[in-house]
Order: sequence, then C-alpha cells, then structure tokens
Amino acid sequence: MTIASRSIDQVGAVARLTDLFQTVTGFFSANLVPLFDLFIRLWIAKVFFWSGLTKIRDWENTLFLFELEYQVPVLPVPVAAFLGTAFELLCPILLAVGLASRLAALPLLAMALVIQFVLGAANPAFDHVQHYYWMILLVAIVLRGAGPISLDHLIGKRLARG
Repeated sequence: MTIASRSIDQVGAVARLTDLFQTVTGFFSANLVPLFDLFIRLWIAKVFFWSGLTKIRDWENTLFLFELEYQVPVLPVPVAAFLGTAFELLCPILLAVGLASRLAALPLLAMALVIQFVLGAANPAFDHVQHYYWMILLVAIVLRGAGPISLDHLIGKRLARG
C-alpha cells in the first residue's frame, strides 16, 4: 500500500466519522433536545407554582411574610404579595403548556433576581445556589423559547402556513 492510498483511506475514515457524528447529533437535536426543553419548563414551573399555592392557601400568612420577611422595595406589601402570588400561579401554567413562554419566564426571572440579590443581600437565609439554577433555566427559556413541544411552536407553525 502506498502513502497516497493510506492518506485516501484516512480521509475516508475521517469522513465516515464525521457523518456518524452528524447523524448522532442530528438524532439528539431532533429527539432529545425537545424533551429537555419540555423538562426545563415543567421543572421550573413546578418550583414556582408550588410556591404560589403555598401563598394562596394562607393569605394572611403571606401578607405577614411580605411585611416582615419578603420586604420588597418600592411596592406596598399587599401589591407585592398579590403580584408575587399571581405571577407564581399564572406564569408556570403558561410555561407548562409552552404559551408565551419567553414572556412568562421574565417575571419569574425578576422574582429569582429579587430573591437572590435583594432579599439574599439583606438576609443570608435567602442566599441559595438554587436561585442561580432557576435564573439560568429561566434565561435559557427567554433566549431559546419553549422548544418544539409547546403551544408557541404549534401556533408559530400555523401562522407560517398562513
């Protein structure tokens, strides 16, 4: 076997490996990434929805917590409690079904930022690494959208068809 034929064989092997890599990554992109996008939306929706349910179950306690623990600057206590609870109940539903996902993620991202950097700065009990995870996942939703398994995607396809 000559040097030239060995070089051609090596080029062919590299081309086959490249094709295999593209096939595998194409499979992951088509099948697993949409499931991962859905998982992210459902996981972050669960976190905030359960918190909203806790708040709405005992409204007096929620007002008390917003007055003493969750002292949000600028907003009056009843307004902050109402908005926080409403966002924690409505936005997760939108995220779960994938409707207006980017918009729904923004208030939750704002809440996570306030929890970590406003409340966490004032009280170390609110300083948790999980808030950074929430922020990363919410930023991913804002930047990438809901993904193919969503009402956003379905509506976008229908609008594109005209």
